[in-house]
Amino acid sequence: QAQLVETGGGLVQAGGSLRLSCAASGRAFYAMGWFRQAPGKGREFVAGISSNTAIRRYADAMKGRFTISRDNAKNTVYLQMNSLEPEDTAVYYCAARSSPGIIGTTPQQYEYWGQGTQVTVSS
Repeated sequence: QAQLVETGGGLVQAGGSLRLSCAASGRAFYAMGWFRQAPGKGREFVAGISSNTAIRRYADAMKGRFTISRDNAKNTVYLQMNSLEPEDTAVYYCAARSSPGIIGTTPQQYEYWGQGTQVTVSS
């Protein structure tokens, strides 16, 4: 049974950093990514990475501040978030897809989801 478990969320002041982790189990995944959802808004793409880490994709608002990485030996994907802003406050979700292809930016392009971890950035 495939499972994704996120950890690392919390409360941080504006300008601070957090690193989220997503531990995957149960099967091999091709693309893995992070989405976020703020109250009253839809689920928004943050970043994605291919299985061999050669392809990484970011939403424009995260470029230069967030870094996605992947350790296949640990079956874990990470999201390093720097220069956090109050607008980054959201529940962050790990997502994965088992089939190869482009690194999708919509939720429909991912099959598996974690339970989410809250990130709150205070001003």
